[in-house]
Amino acid sequence: MDKDLIINSAGDAVDIAIMEDRKLVELHREKLGNGFNVGDIYLGFVKKTMPGLNAAFVEIGHTKDAFLHYTDCGPKLSSITKYTSGVTRGRINSSRLDNFDIPHDIDKRGSIEQVLKKGDPLLVQVLKEPISTKGPRLSCEITIPGRYVVISPYKNIIAVSKKVSTEQERTRLKNLVESIKPRNFGVIVRTAAEGKKVADIHEDILALTDKWDQIFDKLQHAKRHQLLLKELDKTETILRDILNDSFNKIIVDDKPTFNNLKDYLRTIARDQQKILSHYNGKKPIFDHFGITKQIKSSFGKSYTMKSGAYLIIEHTEAMHVIDVNSGPKMKNLDQESAALAVNLEAAEEIARQMKLRDLGGIIIIDFIDMRHPENKAKLVKAFRKSMSSDRAQHTILPLTKFGLMQITRQRTRPELNIITAEVCPSCNGTGKVTPSLLVTDEIERNLDMVHGAHPKSKLNITVHPYVKSHLTKGWPSLRMKWYTRYNKWINIKADPNLTLNNYKFFDQNNDEIRLD
Repeated sequence: MDKDLIINSAGDAVDIAIMEDRKLVELHREKLGNGFNVGDIYLGFVKKTMPGLNAAFVEIGHTKDAFLHYTDCGPKLSSITKYTSGVTRGRINSSRLDNFDIPHDIDKRGSIEQVLKKGDPLLVQVLKEPISTKGPRLSCEITIPGRYVVISPYKNIIAVSKKVSTEQERTRLKNLVESIKPRNFGVIVRTAAEGKKVADIHEDILALTDKWDQIFDKLQHAKRHQLLLKELDKTETILRDILNDSFNKIIVDDKPTFNNLKDYLRTIARDQQKILSHYNGKKPIFDHFGITKQIKSSFGKSYTMKSGAYLIIEHTEAMHVIDVNSGPKMKNLDQESAALAVNLEAAEEIARQMKLRDLGGIIIIDFIDMRHPENKAKLVKAFRKSMSSDRAQHTILPLTKFGLMQITRQRTRPELNIITAEVCPSCNGTGKVTPSLLVTDEIERNLDMVHGAHPKSKLNITVHPYVKSHLTKGWPSLRMKWYTRYNKWINIKADPNLTLNNYKFFDQNNDEIRLD
């Protein structure tokens, strides 16, 4: 299987596409400058406790207070509060936990008021990014992930990934880590550690304990709700978590990002540097690799599969609902066989769609009804197999007697929702047609204003392809007239994703010039 990672850096976001045999299976979008990412570690302060919810609201600098449920405090909460208070007040002078006296675990069925009170300083980690009107969700079970292992303070356990192929290898890794792990740190051995030597894993553990030292250093002089450790950006996180020998290419269209990834690969997988390349073609990178077309065909309300059967995917307030429809009848098959064939095809596609859109929470799938129990069991088995590569935690229940499948899937970031419908250029989606100036007149008026504010900067305008042809046609064209007026050449780029009435100005550094 060919597996490629395509990275598009444009404007204020980075889009990351994971392709398998040229088919889009995952799409991630990271907004640059996003302040709260999963894995970030903060010094928080308890704002208030909510006994009715058995939770606390914690101040970490977001406009909405972060949410910490009692079950997310973890059994080692007493160690967290003791260590945080000791470091901030100067009573603990070392980041190492060799001599740290670990208190007893808190009661699993306890209440938030028994363990936390208003004003308590607390070491917390972002469990879920802010979604809609909700603030971040937090955890006190601190984990610092690396390439081969994950370390967790105040614990002495060693766990090995169940995906490691053999019991013999799991035992080897467990014994290996036992001999090198720091005291009072728990270690989870990741699947990527399979077959690795002690030096590789030891180097990874040292790098993670160095990060713990950084947390300690900042915690000593930390201000209110200060960020202590920033998680890697999305691109580096994906490389750290999923990069293996099955990847054929990593292609990025931005030179600074290319250089950063080259340096990062040098630290985590030096032999994989050869698959990294910089794309400098004329077409946008997602257009060149056919990703844009796949995005537009995959993110609509309905999705048609190869057989002609199709899915309807809808998002309600409480859950996601997916309906499987047979479409054109399948030839040479009886009703039961046709239903099974469509359901098996749909199971594979739904698993892809869930990863692609990052659907989370409760998901209900209405498969085509089947009578025979063995066919129902075959469908559940096939669906679980298709979901086995999904890194998000999920639970799949057997089909109900109504033919419904119930799934819960972990969501740690907002659902990726891409609008595939075109906006009417006449009414801009309002449903009302109002008189307006010709778009080129409006561009010229705003160009005067932009040039006045940036007289020495090279200017670029991105417009709909039809508008570009209008601005550049004829002799003299409008662009030639602009050259005479401003004594500078205005570069015009076409973007088919813009509507006829939309356009954007950029400076010489390709930073957008806002007009509002």
